[in-house]
Amino acid sequence: MDFTELYKHSGSLVSFSPGAHFVLNAVHDRVIIRKTDSFQISRTWVIDPTPSESATLLNKQASKAVRSSTDSRNNSISHAAWSSDSEYVLAASVKGGFVQVFKLRDEGWTARIDCGVEGLVKAVWAPDARTILCFSDWGLRVTMWSLVTGTASYIQFPIFLDKGFDFHADGRYFVLAERHKSKDMLGLYDASESYKLVRRFPSQTSSLASLALSPTGNHIAVWEGPLEYKLHIMTLAGNLLASFSPDPEPVLGIREVAWHPSGMFLAVAGWDDKVHIIDSLSWSPVTTFELSSRISSEVAIWREPSKWLEATEGRGFLSYEKLRGPQTITLNKIDHTKANPKSGAIQLEWNQTGSLLLVRYETTPTAAHLYLFPSPNEAFVPRLRSVLLHSKTILQAHWNPVRKGSLALCCGNRSIYTWSDEWEGESGEQEEMAECIGVPAKEFDTRNMSWSRDGKGLILLDKETFCCAFEVEEVTTLT
Repeated sequence: MDFTELYKHSGSLVSFSPGAHFVLNAVHDRVIIRKTDSFQISRTWVIDPTPSESATLLNKQASKAVRSSTDSRNNSISHAAWSSDSEYVLAASVKGGFVQVFKLRDEGWTARIDCGVEGLVKAVWAPDARTILCFSDWGLRVTMWSLVTGTASYIQFPIFLDKGFDFHADGRYFVLAERHKSKDMLGLYDASESYKLVRRFPSQTSSLASLALSPTGNHIAVWEGPLEYKLHIMTLAGNLLASFSPDPEPVLGIREVAWHPSGMFLAVAGWDDKVHIIDSLSWSPVTTFELSSRISSEVAIWREPSKWLEATEGRGFLSYEKLRGPQTITLNKIDHTKANPKSGAIQLEWNQTGSLLLVRYETTPTAAHLYLFPSPNEAFVPRLRSVLLHSKTILQAHWNPVRKGSLALCCGNRSIYTWSDEWEGESGEQEEMAECIGVPAKEFDTRNMSWSRDGKGLILLDKETFCCAFEVEEVTTLT
């Protein structure tokens, strides 16, 4: 891999543009856009710290508010994101209570949204790339601001400020978890008609935790809070198709839910170190994976070499050690007397085709489990395929969005880790390989990471700096 130099960031606000031609990063009150081919700065914007009239009136010490509002530290950017067509960038300041919008092709163009007395806790783009959703403080409402018309639509009483909403696959319909008359409800809104309410129906939950819309957009999965292990499958018309609860029901509820890319399966996991796979025909479990300390010889086990960073001085790459025969891995003891015990699956993520499911269990924080799912023309016998073992806790792990057999991980040290089943063996068949790759920087610990949409680049984040890594493409020389 080729690595760029280190650059500053604040709030982990770094992202590739959807077309992967640019990289956005925020530094306090400044937005910086770089070209990915040269990393030269293409655009730089500074947000306007001038307080809105409502923000000034709400502050009892108006003169102090004016002075502090011009301080970039008090009006630093809390959210920054690309529109889906890469034409616009939003930069939001939660403390300042406003969102500023910039246009990539016109450096002088800008728009500003003052969120008023209700405050601001989050701002996100809608799929149409011309509407911004602003979530107010105290769960009062969601405001949809249109850059085209300059008007706003409002939806009252969202349950959550950071989850509990989703868009249909084509971007037309918006689903929101709401609270009306002390009851959990789901609202379906037409985004093409200024977010006009289509229907509102009960979520079938007593204390809704979150929701997940299927990739096809035909079904909604909703589940209860942490004290009850119950999941409900519903249609967009509000019809209840099925409810799922294991027998016997675990003490604690559901932690993670992930739809298969085709919508055929739904992976569900709680605090009990089990992953249930529910199919879309019967809406019942077709298989259950349970974490075990004993790994059979049929599973490929890859272990990070001991002290490889010191040996390589953090440069180059080194293959994992492949262990032979049955192996035993350590499972942490679970203290059920404490709230939110360190157990259960903390990540469920399907690869691009749905042939592999990545599971990270909090009981084994240094291990990544890869479960293989057969193709439609094979017998349906999902199994554990590979386990990746590391010396430190895995902080992030994500599949390549384009290549089905490419995974990247980080553990908070001066390296990244990759797994792939795209290697060609001596027999000509594809084989899997796991590698440790050092980041060539004296002081850099990879704490977070994200792929570009084309799957060719990675953003690597430390606390205050970031760099990008790109796979070296083979060049064919003509003779």
